[in-house]
Amino acid sequence: METDETYITPPGSTEIILTAEAQSYLLSAGKWATFLGILGFIFCGLFALLALSIGTIFSKMAETMPYNPGLKMMAGFGGGVTIFYLLIDLLYFFFALYIYQFAVKIKAGVNFKDTAHITAGLGKLKSFFKLWGIVTIVFICIYVLAIVCFVVFAATMAKDMSAGM
Repeated sequence: METDETYITPPGSTEIILTAEAQSYLLSAGKWATFLGILGFIFCGLFALLALSIGTIFSKMAETMPYNPGLKMMAGFGGGVTIFYLLIDLLYFFFALYIYQFAVKIKAGVNFKDTAHITAGLGKLKSFFKLWGIVTIVFICIYVLAIVCFVVFAATMAKDMSAGM
């Protein structure tokens, strides 16, 4: 929806004016961010319960099938898996926290016409995207490392196979 409104800012002013349409978009984004933040907190709680019980689950599975060596090995890794899952959950918690804080501050800022709240809300949105970017970079590095390891492993296996013939 295009508008023909032209805003003239005085020389030297760094003020940004939010139109009613922009404020509506921010309110809508705030409502969705609230929904996603609350769901994020709920899933963090459920994931923490899973993380805390995964060691017991592995142990009970190993007890019910004593002749399966893979399950016995998994039961030994239960504590490590619990710690790994709790670290993943902590990371996910910060995603939910930042998006929820964005929502609360943006909605308050638009409703009360408070620039400080809007600025703080946008700061939380920046933190959310910064965290997302860092996690993405880490995963790209892990993928590249995995591909390099796979290529080296495959080349070594091919070399060993050709030497054996």
